[in-house]
Amino acid sequence: MDMKFMIGLLPVLLKGAAMTMELTCLSMLFGMTLGLGLALARISGSPLLSIPASLYTWCMRGTPLLMQLFLIYYGLPQVGITFDPFPAAVIGMTLNASAYIAEILRGGILSIDKGQMEAAKSLGMTYMQSMRWVIFPQTLPRIIPPLGNEAVARLKDSSLVSTIAMVDLMRSAQQMIASTFRPLEVFFAAGILYLVLTTVFTVLFGAWERRLAEQSHVRVRPAVRLKTWVMGLAGMRGNR
Repeated sequence: MDMKFMIGLLPVLLKGAAMTMELTCLSMLFGMTLGLGLALARISGSPLLSIPASLYTWCMRGTPLLMQLFLIYYGLPQVGITFDPFPAAVIGMTLNASAYIAEILRGGILSIDKGQMEAAKSLGMTYMQSMRWVIFPQTLPRIIPPLGNEAVARLKDSSLVSTIAMVDLMRSAQQMIASTFRPLEVFFAAGILYLVLTTVFTVLFGAWERRLAEQSHVRVRPAVRLKTWVMGLAGMRGNR
């Protein structure tokens, strides 16, 4: 392999890599927001919420991401809905990621002992307050590793958006191959960049996990903080 030739490819491939990172970060951010709503709907106990959320998760996890991207980019124009490649890629990857993230969040929430929720409610907390102050702080450290794995999977799956004319890292590599006819060097250089990007995500989520583990030793336990908050609230009401 010609290393000088591969180094010359970097400016073009780095632009594609930047687009890949942007797409991955946006899909994870929006996917976590939507996934949280799906997870809460699934564990709500209300059929009006849990059944649609379960069907959505089942459909998105049971069909290929490539088909979903084709449906959004090529299928929706038939009913008058048209997206440019980048919005279509973000929407498709977000919808797909949200289903997997919802299962990660649901598993993390359900792993918390039920007594934690019962104790919070016995102190007068509402359901959302209990989730915010008691359940979520204990859930976060448990879901960081699977969220990190999901982010890495999202980054690698982003190569599929090249099929809808999205100029990401893979599309940039394909364009370079079409003009240079040297697939070995181009794909090798692109593979190195993918490896670097996935390593960045792995390191970041690993550092986040370690930080949460360290903080858990010095933070006041959620139940103690909750008790203090309720006692303060009760004092404020008593002084009225």
